[in-house]
Amino acid sequence: MMRELSAQTEPQEMVRRYRERMRNMFPVDSFVSISRRGLEKPKYMITRASIWDEEIDPWLNRDKLPVYDSGLLGELLYSEEAVYLPTVDFDDDDPIAKYLAGAKILIAVPAFDEGQALNMFVAGQSEHNSFDPVDLPDLVWRTNLFGRATGTLVLKRELDRAYEQVDQELKTVAEIQRSLLPSELPKIDSLDIAAHYETSARAGGDYYDVFPLENGKWGFLIADVCGHGTPAAVLMAIMHALAHTFPGSVIQPSDLLDYVNHKLAGHYTSDGTFITAFYAIYDPSDRTLTYSSAGHNPPRVKRCSDGSMFILDKAQSIPLGIVEDTKYEQECVQLIQGDQVILYTDGITEAFNDNEELYGTERLDAVLENCGIDANALIASVLESVEEFTQDRPADDDRTLLVLKVR
Repeated sequence: MMRELSAQTEPQEMVRRYRERMRNMFPVDSFVSISRRGLEKPKYMITRASIWDEEIDPWLNRDKLPVYDSGLLGELLYSEEAVYLPTVDFDDDDPIAKYLAGAKILIAVPAFDEGQALNMFVAGQSEHNSFDPVDLPDLVWRTNLFGRATGTLVLKRELDRAYEQVDQELKTVAEIQRSLLPSELPKIDSLDIAAHYETSARAGGDYYDVFPLENGKWGFLIADVCGHGTPAAVLMAIMHALAHTFPGSVIQPSDLLDYVNHKLAGHYTSDGTFITAFYAIYDPSDRTLTYSSAGHNPPRVKRCSDGSMFILDKAQSIPLGIVEDTKYEQECVQLIQGDQVILYTDGITEAFNDNEELYGTERLDAVLENCGIDANALIASVLESVEEFTQDRPADDDRTLLVLKVR
């Protein structure tokens, strides 16, 4: 019996199998199961009955169960006691007469949950002396163990359904979030660009964007919301909305960061959340990159013409959403043909392997040494390097890359 019950995944089927097995161990002429779960005294409902031609699943079709507020069954249930009645006599208008007609003796077995007898199994026998009351404690023990097992199965089913619902909602959030990212990257004179976006959960807090600006200039934004999952995704969507509703024209990178920070700190991040961000404006006419940073990882630049490496860390300030009146600084760097600029979130450099070691910036720099490939191939090389280091361990954090390569 235990082997068979352990294989069940549906509570209703488990009850049916248990009842079939118990008929060999404890045969009864009639039975009824009652419950007061969710009801006020003296109400109770019939959940199962031997006179029913068709079973009703009490967990899925509670509204179809008959409810009563009087009679012996209710008295037995609310007494919360195991009872053996060697003689019984029903009134015709008592609900028990309908379900246990012809019974000469009754056995009532309470099933406890959170210290209360919320359910009860009541069996009827048509012959006197057909039940030995010495077996009643064992029947109580067995019934309650089965009740706990059934309750666990019901809870598992509810959790599975809740998980499926939440997972579907997260899928929707992730789809909406990805729709906020650039659907395709623009074609820019003298600049080859590529991007990669990967969340550690269904939805994440990383964000990147590309903005066409006046006079043929282009803005490149990368950001990382603290935290993961749906809360980070919501704040990411807010930042997207703020970045795309900047009043007027963005002349300097600090203009955008000042504006987004003021709105975030004033309305959205009072709970201690924040966003790191790096925003740069590229001018194709002279290949200058003017940038401003709000606590974000400094992008790395590989100068392929002479093999040097430097980082864009001259205009660092605190993350967005912390101090409302923060004013962000900016710096300008002259790019030359062959320069490789990689913007990234810390999910790249802080990727862990099974030894809890960090990927780090040195390994990232080593990948940037490959100067003979385009932006897409460079991203592919970085991802391959990270995966090789982590041995395909699932990402602990969102991973975003934005690569600019001067042609």
